[in-house]
Amino acid sequence: MIRHIVSWKLSAEDEAGKDAAAATITQTLEGLVPLIPEILELRVGRNVAYPQTNFDLVLVADYASLEALEAYQVHPEHQRAVGIIKPLVALRANVDFEV
Repeated sequence: MIRHIVSWKLSAEDEAGKDAAAATITQTLEGLVPLIPEILELRVGRNVAYPQTNFDLVLVADYASLEALEAYQVHPEHQRAVGIIKPLVALRANVDFEV
């Protein structure tokens, strides 16, 4: 199984803007679960500590294999989600590993 972790530093500088961006991203990503069968599990969480240095939001998702992750990456619904998320983000980091 592959665990896919993505962290974002949001572009918004005020709390209201960060809240709105986090809500949009969470709703967008959670909406992919019924549309993309390769997603085994998907969770989105907002940072609760050290906001000056930590990223603001994280995605943790599991896929059966690297091929399943790759199918998710190119899926049209994921590509649509990327278009919604990208403008809300200043910085992105991700790691994919076997579990």
